[in-house]
Amino acid sequence: MITDEEIEKVRKSANIVDIISGYVPLTQKGKNYFGVCPFHEDHSPSMSVSEEKQIYKCFSCGAAGNVFTFVSEYENVKFLEAVKIVADKCGIPFHGVIKKEKPKVHQDEYEIMNLALKFYQNNLHSEAGVTAKEYLKKRALDDEVIKDFDLGLAMGKNMSLHQLLLNKKYSVDTLLRLGLVNQNDGYVNDVFRERIMFPIHDLEGNVVGFTGRIYQDSNQAKYINSKESDIFKKGQILFNYHRAKQEIKRKKEVILVEGNMDAIRMYASGIKNVVALMGTSLTKEQVQVIKGMRAKIVLMFDNDSAGEIATYQNGTILEDAGLVPYIVRLSGKKDPDEYIIHYGVEAIEENIRSPISFLDFKLKYFKRDKDLSKVDDLASYIKEIIGDLKKIPDEITRELTLKKISEDYGVSLDLLYRELGKVSTKKNVVVQEKKLEKEKISKYDKACQNIIYFMMNDGKFILKFQKDLGYFHEKKYRSIANEIIYYYEANKDIELSSFISFISTKDYIFDDAMEIIKTSKVNDLDMKAFDEFILVAKKEMAKEEIKSLKQQIANCTDANEEIELAQKLLNLKRGCVGNEK
Repeated sequence: MITDEEIEKVRKSANIVDIISGYVPLTQKGKNYFGVCPFHEDHSPSMSVSEEKQIYKCFSCGAAGNVFTFVSEYENVKFLEAVKIVADKCGIPFHGVIKKEKPKVHQDEYEIMNLALKFYQNNLHSEAGVTAKEYLKKRALDDEVIKDFDLGLAMGKNMSLHQLLLNKKYSVDTLLRLGLVNQNDGYVNDVFRERIMFPIHDLEGNVVGFTGRIYQDSNQAKYINSKESDIFKKGQILFNYHRAKQEIKRKKEVILVEGNMDAIRMYASGIKNVVALMGTSLTKEQVQVIKGMRAKIVLMFDNDSAGEIATYQNGTILEDAGLVPYIVRLSGKKDPDEYIIHYGVEAIEENIRSPISFLDFKLKYFKRDKDLSKVDDLASYIKEIIGDLKKIPDEITRELTLKKISEDYGVSLDLLYRELGKVSTKKNVVVQEKKLEKEKISKYDKACQNIIYFMMNDGKFILKFQKDLGYFHEKKYRSIANEIIYYYEANKDIELSSFISFISTKDYIFDDAMEIIKTSKVNDLDMKAFDEFILVAKKEMAKEEIKSLKQQIANCTDANEEIELAQKLLNLKRGCVGNEK
């Protein structure tokens, strides 16, 4: 393991402005540098980078930290991997050893899937796999694609996977759970037989399932997939992600398609920044992965009615998550696989270079099954558009859309604005109520968080905290404060950038501490403001102690003890609640 001293040496050697400017163009304004924040959809420079303090902060989304947290977030890697990246950029020897963690649970399941993969691959490259290979070549899937995507072949009864695995002492129950075998009347059979096998990998690249496709004339289903298991959850996987992620980073664009074969065809054709859904709508887990890519999102689903509906549904999911999807609707062929085979890769690349906005797609989509020459259908169409515009915060986009509707359909612009106003007013009332409720609930928490933020930045606030408050009731705040005090006493000083590195390996406080840094709105570290936060915290903590003392008094059976508790209660009320001088 790399030591804290080595991490600090790398941090001090790396100028945060130089490192961040390698990812995002920065412009100096006064003491600080500013750039477009890569962690949200930013159209104007809202990220400030302080060379003096060696930290960055986005005034829009709240992203903040030191040089390592920036690289960690941008590259989507763990903290120590970010340290190594920064060390390499600065030409500093990195002595830490970073190992890819192997799955600690379900080890048998992962081993079984790897054995199945090798078994299927061997079959395809044997004499028995000649016919299957010829089929793949007819589909323009050559040896390079076979190798890149680990394609294999499931054979018939004479070359069964289950015999191999049972001979290696794996249990039938485990094979059943993984969906590799089925069992009827005590007989065990392979689920996949006489099929070309397409392995499915999780986000880390572990084989977790298979898709099997027939390649000879048969009455069976064209495709069958592994059932979900402990290691295979469709909603947590994006097909081809482990191969595509570096190209997505490089191009800052991700293309999302429906089918595995679409992703394979595009990747094999040189369009490597592509991932595929697993036959379901986007889940929260998949959206988080996509959000972490920080890339332009292009949806390219099948050219049929189902594909159009899927485009709307998944585009809406992304939009609701604060992301901005773009849309490509191919014409002439059903899906990207067929499109490339028929028209060539240059044709699909031209489509990718000219996507339409999700809003433009919706303006067409809402016309589905409507006859706009009819008053009812036209009114329904316009209401759908206005209802959708409430999600769009950009006023220019909203105004241009309303003007277009007014001009196209002869509807009064004032009327459209009034309709939008009804929707917006209702929405704003709800938002305002929630905001007020949140502020009321979080008043004490906000005070504690600000106290901690001040302490992270300057030792004088640590000394003031120890003198005037001393502790927090809540464990999460108490744990962070203890680490701050420990760091300060060990180093006789504190600065935010260095403290972030110090807590990077302390999982029990790192996330909570970083959340405080990101959400802090403090600009000036003023002692008067700090005293006010201490006062709020002290009052709230006193209220909790008063409540506890009242409960003790109610349950007390000893007269002398009751008098003593009552005196404590009186002193607490006098000293801490509304009687401060």
